[in-house]
Amino acid sequence: MTLWKPGNRQREKPATPPAEPLTLTALVWLLAALGLAVAPHAREMPAWLTVLFFAVAGWRGFLALRDRPLPSRWLLLVVAVLAGAGVLIDFRTLFGRDAGVALLVAMTACKLLETRGLRDGVVLVFLGYLLVMSNLLYSQEIPMVAYLFAVVLAMLAAQVMIHRQHAGLGALAPLRLAGKMALQAIPVMLILFILFPRIPGPLWGLPKDAYKGRTGLSDEMMPGTVSELIKSDAVAFRARFTGPIPPPRELYWRGPVLWNFDGRRWTAGEGAPRNAPIPFTPEGAALDYSVILEPSNRIWLFALDLPASLPPQAGMTPSFQLLRQQPVNEVYRYPMRSYLKYRTGDLEAPERARALRLPSWGNRRTRELVAEWRTRDARPEALMNAALLLFREQAFYYTLTPPLLGGDGVDEFLFRTRQGFCEHYASAFVFLMRAAGVPARVVTGYQGGERNTFGDYLIVRQSDAHAWAEVWLEGQGWVRVDPTGAVAPNRIQEGLYAAVADAENLPFLIRRGGDSEWLRQLAMGWDSLNNSWNEWVLAYGPDRQKEFLSGLGFGPVDWADMTIAMTAALGGFSLLVAGWRWRSQSSRDPVVRAWQRFCARLARRGLARDAREGPLAFAERVAVSRPELAGPVREIGRLYAVLRYGPTVSLDQVKQLQQMVKRLRV
Repeated sequence: MTLWKPGNRQREKPATPPAEPLTLTALVWLLAALGLAVAPHAREMPAWLTVLFFAVAGWRGFLALRDRPLPSRWLLLVVAVLAGAGVLIDFRTLFGRDAGVALLVAMTACKLLETRGLRDGVVLVFLGYLLVMSNLLYSQEIPMVAYLFAVVLAMLAAQVMIHRQHAGLGALAPLRLAGKMALQAIPVMLILFILFPRIPGPLWGLPKDAYKGRTGLSDEMMPGTVSELIKSDAVAFRARFTGPIPPPRELYWRGPVLWNFDGRRWTAGEGAPRNAPIPFTPEGAALDYSVILEPSNRIWLFALDLPASLPPQAGMTPSFQLLRQQPVNEVYRYPMRSYLKYRTGDLEAPERARALRLPSWGNRRTRELVAEWRTRDARPEALMNAALLLFREQAFYYTLTPPLLGGDGVDEFLFRTRQGFCEHYASAFVFLMRAAGVPARVVTGYQGGERNTFGDYLIVRQSDAHAWAEVWLEGQGWVRVDPTGAVAPNRIQEGLYAAVADAENLPFLIRRGGDSEWLRQLAMGWDSLNNSWNEWVLAYGPDRQKEFLSGLGFGPVDWADMTIAMTAALGGFSLLVAGWRWRSQSSRDPVVRAWQRFCARLARRGLARDAREGPLAFAERVAVSRPELAGPVREIGRLYAVLRYGPTVSLDQVKQLQQMVKRLRV
């Protein structure tokens, strides 16, 4: 027998209420939504992780269907450890885009094995939203965004079913409710998208591997560097001109400029950019256009030779190359002005020395050939013509699959293989010029482009990557020389398809003519839609925002103006929605409708409810005034309060309230 002592009072812990279990319908909605969110990741995730997630999801559904208990904590721990170890082994890290998304999928699968109650369901819903957002790290194209919008609707429907799992909703009722909620949110989304003040660059940093797999030009060049890009018909950028589009032979899109040569590889090796355009003497009219650049994870921008303006947050090197302060990791739109005809300034001594520097060894036959040219005519123009005449008259071939070159690459190319792509000809030409004492450098970028007649803009693809040369001539400055034009003039005039013999090996979108031309036109229509998406959605940055709002007649706008306009628009829309919901609430909610019918019936007998009077207080006042109605009135007031303000809604209680109001005789 235990005696009670005042000093030994033991405080009993309050009993924890049992968690409300998820219904089978709510769990099925949740599993379906999570499966839709994970499905696109199957392209990037290891196959075993995809199988693991869907196997666990199927197992969890089977356990719920058969009303079986969940696995033990020890089994859950083993699955979690093995999944985490698998991610670590596959990616060699637990951080970054790919490893982070894989770990998120694995932990979501583990969470499914311990999901019992409503709180677990809510946690999984928010994990599902994270899975939806992580898909945007891989693709932001229109089909993916449309798919993810449908997944968000499914996730929202699952969330509705979890919170209203005892409301007696039909199988598709949560989806209809989610659709209505999404439609109501669209105006808010548009207001925030248009008026929320934009800042340059992303709001937060992303993992370094978030941009891997993106191809494009490099700041170095060696045999095969540019020709490797020809295999890709991916869009590098698009350009929209304010006037007519220039002919292809004038479309040289300037990129990295290469100065240093180690016998095989060309590299940039240039100083920091300046915050103002490099001066030159323009000749002819200027071209105004805008460039919509695809993400490249590079800092360089592209412009027609020669750029005369600077995009925002960008600088220009002495070689007229545009460099951005931050890597281009989003669709970036910038305005440009260029001159196609120009004369540059004098060549300073350090720059001249760099433009003449060659390795002291190798390529003996090429050096002997240049010495022979110099004995005949040492003028720079004559030496240039001799080199171009060599390419034009000898049996040189323009091909996508040139043979490999050895240590003396220039000698082997000029005197043995004579087969190459644009980087072979540009590299050999610049070597010839430097060996002859003529300052020269390699310029890489893109040449040409394809006009899209649907949107009247120019598409420049990775397959348009090109390399050419520049030589410095007294009185003219840097002059562009494209030795590829001496071997394959069709490449400059009509594009890659017209210049190579093995055109059937090119990507589909680069080919011309044939029975599949209608497919190309269909692709052009789709590209026009993508370009509009890029310009008005993905590239809607601070400059585009100010340009758009100014075009609507607002004049110059700043952060304060946009914040005020955004607040006013959101406030007005909120008032509009609140008024509409207040008027329509009673006509749609069966609980409110039954209560209003009850109040109206009593009001006709002189027992009107005060607007500030709660349901329990009103029922008690009626019970005191009409004792014969005390029982049913108090029960109706109590039932309404439970259904209206309680944590859950039971369909049986809703029907009971409706029946009691119907049977009440005042």
